[in-house]
Amino acid sequence: MTTLITGANRGIGRALFDSYLADGTDVIGTSRGATPPEGNWLTLDVTDPAAHRVVAERMQGKPLDLLVCNAGVYLDKGQSLNAGYPAAMWADSFAANVTGVFLTVQALLPSLRLSEAGRIAIISSQMASHVRAPGGSLIYRASKAAALNLGRNLSTELKPEGIAVGIYHPGWVRTDMGGTGADISEAESAAGLRARFEELCVETTGRFLTWDGREHPY
Repeated sequence: MTTLITGANRGIGRALFDSYLADGTDVIGTSRGATPPEGNWLTLDVTDPAAHRVVAERMQGKPLDLLVCNAGVYLDKGQSLNAGYPAAMWADSFAANVTGVFLTVQALLPSLRLSEAGRIAIISSQMASHVRAPGGSLIYRASKAAALNLGRNLSTELKPEGIAVGIYHPGWVRTDMGGTGADISEAESAAGLRARFEELCVETTGRFLTWDGREHPY
């Protein structure tokens, strides 16, 4: 089985990469900057269409069984409604968190179609849910909600081809993004997400689940 994880150089993505690597899985990680020395890595800025074309060429003819769209940014933490949230921050956030997911899926669809049961896992967030609206982090919440919507619609489009799409809340994780006061470790999140990815199939496509298997309200 071949797995490709975007944004795998740190945080949850790195924990997933290391877990698959330890199991002997054929895992490919992507990083926007310099790639780590160990494992199989590709350079990919998910906001750059040209970079996606290079990755697609590198993957040409190789079946891809699981694509994990993990790369993303959280730029608006602590922004003020009165004076914050500049337009460029909206553009940069959506470029990474939404357009980046779409470009990744689009570029790697030929490889996913070569798999007997291709699967796409989109890492969203509980902050995408419209029933959880405490305010703050307006750009991040909106971008993750858009990623959730994208995943739901992709699941409908790709189901006839036998490609399943799952959308996941990874938990509140102790990473640079989540902070030291978060609930769970990177390893706990990765273990839970891996179990969810294993369950993903065309019969369960389009679901929004938490890392530990609970249905998350939209």
